[in-house]
Amino acid sequence: MAQAVRRNTASSLLATDGKPHPVQDTLLAVTLVLGLVAFVTAMFHHLHLLSSWAGLVGIITGGYGQYISETTRERFLMVIGLGAAAIGFFLGMAHGGLFGGVFG
Repeated sequence: MAQAVRRNTASSLLATDGKPHPVQDTLLAVTLVLGLVAFVTAMFHHLHLLSSWAGLVGIITGGYGQYISETTRERFLMVIGLGAAAIGFFLGMAHGGLFGGVFG
């Protein structure tokens, strides 16, 4: 009786092709953390510097992560992090911007 051969996908949580993707997983984690920080701190007017910078860096890392991602799960979670970073960035810009009061 033939048995199915299963690949070991435990090497990477987000790799559905059975291969590890350490760079993509790192960019994903950084994007999600920065997106969460930007989104939460955007709710407070006096934290606009943190939310705008975290959002900007989250957008950059998420964009590059989308460019080099290889699996659908990586792309799906990357879009969530990118959305949170973008909302945090835009609200941070509306509350005072990247340099808010330092220059000007």
